[in-house]
Amino acid sequence: MLVSVTGGTGFVGAHSVAALLGAGHRVRLLVRDEAGVERAFAPLGVDSAAVDVVTGSVLDPFSVDRLVRGADAVLHAAAVYSFDSRAHRELARTNVAGTERVLETARRAGTSRIVYVSSFGALLPARTLGPDSPVGRPRETYLAAKAAAESVARAHQAAGVPVTITYPPALLGPHDPKLGDQATRLRNTLRGLMPVWPSGGLPLGDVRDTAALHAELISGRGPAGNRHFAPGRYLTTRRFVATLREVTGRPLPTAYLPAHAMLPLGALMGLVQRVWPWHIPAEYGAIYTCACAARVAEEASARPGRPTEETFADTVRWLHDAGLLSARAVGTIAAAGRRAA
Repeated sequence: MLVSVTGGTGFVGAHSVAALLGAGHRVRLLVRDEAGVERAFAPLGVDSAAVDVVTGSVLDPFSVDRLVRGADAVLHAAAVYSFDSRAHRELARTNVAGTERVLETARRAGTSRIVYVSSFGALLPARTLGPDSPVGRPRETYLAAKAAAESVARAHQAAGVPVTITYPPALLGPHDPKLGDQATRLRNTLRGLMPVWPSGGLPLGDVRDTAALHAELISGRGPAGNRHFAPGRYLTTRRFVATLREVTGRPLPTAYLPAHAMLPLGALMGLVQRVWPWHIPAEYGAIYTCACAARVAEEASARPGRPTEETFADTVRWLHDAGLLSARAVGTIAAAGRRAA
């Protein structure tokens, strides 16, 4: 089966492509920069020559037509995922207009299997999340863009187009080609840049489990239905930091403040970030997500995922091996690596 993939050089996309190739599928990618293909796939043991590449953008109709033409299935994973206020201009264009372009092109081409990668955040605010949850109305730019794209995907579902929607949790795991939001937050915590956390929590999972779900759905072996929550577990922010303490053996002194009380600080930092050249860890979107504290209903998850401790340990180990964290920062992870050597 030929599977066309957008966002294939990103975190979710690269792992999903590896899973698709492992399942025996052929893959065609839409990428802006061909140089990113080798960088994304080499750490996953994927030969970049094993994929066909179309250079272009999800906003360019000619590029998307070339991507979709003749494909048996489409996995649309392209998105700008960032709470950084400097990325706000890109969000609506890529996340909403790009989704409209790709799904409409796949519909017109008669593609028999289309998987759109959404986010649990597209359904916020909510107390509990499930496949019947309405599209959210989040008061944050990135989440609002994902909610708008979710509405696009659901409109296609309502029209009978074979679109399946997946809802990954916040994701960690090794080999993030672009060092995305979650890996950066974990890294900043171990570097001592996040001594204060908001209360609340978030669903969190392993990128490899989400990738496996995408391969199953594309292969026609996934669970029934057309909306699926990828494996993950709800973690409070206290549990998040406690797990990092457990896997690294470091004390990581941390203070916790009510999330709603921290929202004005996050909004102020977002304004400062627009002119400040270095990344500020205190982001409104991250605080807002924790304040919503949404849990996925137990029966809604596709299947159990990896243990959280394994995901954290693998992520920390990769950050160290990639030179992004010092041996002191990763604590017992580095010591264990030296003993194994």
